[in-house]
Amino acid sequence: MRLAAIDIGSNAARLLITDVITNPQGHAEFLKVALVRVPLRLGFDVFEKGEISASRAEKILKTIKSYKLLLDVYEVEHIRACATSAMRDAINAQVIIDRVKEETGITIEVISGQEEASFIYENHVAESMNRDESYLYIDVGGGSTELTFFSDGKLVFKESFNIGTIRLLKNQVTEASWDEMKEFIRSRTKGHHKVTAIGSGGNINKVFSLSKRKEGKALSLELLRTYYKEFSNLSLAQRMSLYRLREDRADVIVPALLIYINVMRWADAEDIFVPKIGLADGLVQSLYQDLTKK
Repeated sequence: MRLAAIDIGSNAARLLITDVITNPQGHAEFLKVALVRVPLRLGFDVFEKGEISASRAEKILKTIKSYKLLLDVYEVEHIRACATSAMRDAINAQVIIDRVKEETGITIEVISGQEEASFIYENHVAESMNRDESYLYIDVGGGSTELTFFSDGKLVFKESFNIGTIRLLKNQVTEASWDEMKEFIRSRTKGHHKVTAIGSGGNINKVFSLSKRKEGKALSLELLRTYYKEFSNLSLAQRMSLYRLREDRADVIVPALLIYINVMRWADAEDIFVPKIGLADGLVQSLYQDLTKK
């Protein structure tokens, strides 16, 4: 079965095409066929002006039309398309969604922060890890951060905060917002086993890649602090040149690291695993579960 997911985030839109096969044990395995990313940067409009500009709306339409062609070429059987923080906040989101539906046939669903956290949790990475520890999923996006906490084999909480990389770049995050997140994390993780973080999002994946760590090895909080200090002391051009970063990664990687560092500090987590998961992966798994139930 060939499935696909479109994730329209505040910084970029992603198309993930996946083959689902059944292994000899009868369990579904998800094999990535293609992943395409387009830096739409919707948050730069929305978090400052409250709406998506006409030029960016055109880019959304062109991107989805391009994705539709790829879906046809790859003969994808089923698709789920979702949008997150920027589209949640944009006053003209519905107009754009209606136009995309009319011109491509693809329905974009705007999901809440809670739903976003749930879909990321669909990856169930923590279930295969040590049951004597607690795991905190941290997904940092351009407009929001989704947290899902897993302890003793059970889901303890899932929460979304309007603290994201583009909001930070645009000075749209107040001290009160940070304090709210800090108090929530400290109170809800207190008394549980040692917490290990599980990171998702393009920025933490880029840091993992730069670290040259082997697959499955954790990054330490101390290493994230080192990268944060190093990147903070470089100009945007220097980050792009020295670390071979695209501009749309070089500017958001610093606020992303700040969020990961703060969340880990407040949860007393010393390490973070980066298993190359994201919202699109969770959307594909959720779509598969819906189809198999039917």
